[in-house]
Amino acid sequence: MTQTTQVIIHAARLGNIEVLQELIRQKTDLDTQDEKGYTPLIIACYNNQYQAAKLLLEAGANVNAQDSGGNTALMGVAFKGYANIAELLISYGANLDLQHGNGGTALMFAAMFGRNEVLQLLLTHGANKTILDVRGLSVLDLAAQQGNTAAINILQA
Repeated sequence: MTQTTQVIIHAARLGNIEVLQELIRQKTDLDTQDEKGYTPLIIACYNNQYQAAKLLLEAGANVNAQDSGGNTALMGVAFKGYANIAELLISYGANLDLQHGNGGTALMFAAMFGRNEVLQLLLTHGANKTILDVRGLSVLDLAAQQGNTAAINILQA
């Protein structure tokens, strides 16, 4: 991993806008990946750094970049429950139905971890609730497995 990659990933994690702006001015690769495949955007989103994520997206970061496990920034915010960042990613064209290595989607993450505001947001924007993971489970199956009755109600509405 290059020093520039380390710097931009660290700046994204902390939401250091000044450093990110300078790296963007220097034409740093915004989709560079660390040893786990995390991009600056994935890191900024996962760490609830809305302004950093917005800056990276405005500068052309790939909204659908996937880490080594196939996870996207949208999957990360669905897991964490950051609806405002999910909305931002969707506004920049995030693919709602990308699947990671085990077939999971952002919608599945939201249902499994009780992030029902994000679940509703994804459904409102057209996320596909019929996709199955590698075990053949749907988002409804996963919500039921977790006892997330609110998600079950949302999915069946």
